[in-house]
Amino acid sequence: MTSSLDDKDPPEWLRQRLGAAGGSVPFSTYMTWALHDPEHGAYGSGRLRIGRRGDFVTSPSLGSDFAALLAPQLADWLAELALELGLDLDQAGGLPGPDSQPSRPLALVETGPGEGELALQLAQALGQGWPQLAAFCELVLVEPNGGMAARQRQVLESSPLPCRWCSAEELAQSPCTGVVLAHEVLDALAVERIRWDGRQWRQQRVALSQGADPPERLQFVDGDPLEPQAEPALESLGLWPPDQRRGPGWTTELHPGLKPWLAACAAGLKRGLLLVIDYAIEAQRYYAPQRLDGTLIAYRQQEASGDLLRQPGFWDLTAHLCSESLLGAAREGGWQLLGQRSQGEALLALGLAQRLHGLQTPAAGERLDLATALGRRESLLRLVDPAGLGAFRWFAFSRDGSSAAPPDGDKPESTLLPGQINPAASQPTGQGPLPLFLRDP
Repeated sequence: MTSSLDDKDPPEWLRQRLGAAGGSVPFSTYMTWALHDPEHGAYGSGRLRIGRRGDFVTSPSLGSDFAALLAPQLADWLAELALELGLDLDQAGGLPGPDSQPSRPLALVETGPGEGELALQLAQALGQGWPQLAAFCELVLVEPNGGMAARQRQVLESSPLPCRWCSAEELAQSPCTGVVLAHEVLDALAVERIRWDGRQWRQQRVALSQGADPPERLQFVDGDPLEPQAEPALESLGLWPPDQRRGPGWTTELHPGLKPWLAACAAGLKRGLLLVIDYAIEAQRYYAPQRLDGTLIAYRQQEASGDLLRQPGFWDLTAHLCSESLLGAAREGGWQLLGQRSQGEALLALGLAQRLHGLQTPAAGERLDLATALGRRESLLRLVDPAGLGAFRWFAFSRDGSSAAPPDGDKPESTLLPGQINPAASQPTGQGPLPLFLRDP
């Protein structure tokens, strides 16, 4: 059906789905359909685009500096795993080509790779800065949406690392050793929307309004009360017992998709680490009484909207993460938290200040015109803006004993400059090497 931004008519495919489901579905079901349906979903169909000229901007779409700052952290972790596997990086002989070495025992896995820009930029950074390490690595893209995967394949045709696409189920059948990157992925997992009716919490559902006047529209309706078994989880988030400051109609989200996502991620990783980068706030702020309508928001063509039922399949739907929900689900899934930091703090630890300084004093032989330098400076500052991308949080997790402290814990910490590999950096807690992004700048 042809659509315009002002079109409020529910599409026929959604009318049929709701009818077949008995007239209404939980919001989580609606969100899954609107985002990931292969034919009608915003991501599933490939309709949404990411970038300055797309529907919304992410850190890697601002340029290659984000990947250049992130690459040393990923290289450091991959080098640790190479050491544990007994790989001889000195004998790797550089990076001759993506197809020239059949054995690639290390994987850089990106889940939900978006347009493929970040994966390509990281592959290029690893190939240029750590060629011996890159010779043992492959890119694995876990993308459930066919429309997005098609565009990623075009972007990654020039990748210096071999690439393969697989589903989470396929990866679980043949688990890898490596690092999993989840950049702006978990905020697209379907959430449950709940509403306090003055006496109990109820699941919100999406239904068609009844009657012909006004015209039929999508609307929220209250569903069944939450089961008593939900009370411990609600209590852990500060939502139980009831708080009189949350009056009837107060609405928020729960994140039931985190636990199965983390379980699937664990199933695909024999040994390694997970880095989650996403909007996340602690429960005290997430469920503060003054936050009357949760964090859900819709995006299209750089426009934000609070109308979550507008043009299903044409708008991105996203919700913040609750830090406690993520950490609790990770702990239950056997993940060990290595630490967390805001994106601003993480990028400063990884050398953002030095990169900004380099724009003012280019290296010998480097030519940088004023317009390019100012554009990169603006992009770098946007990455750490606390009112924007700088508010992202980075969470590092390990599992199966990876990142175990090396025998000599007194070796100096590595700054891991391009081309150098020193996985022997120590962590004072004794839990293994401290991730680079958690160290002081």
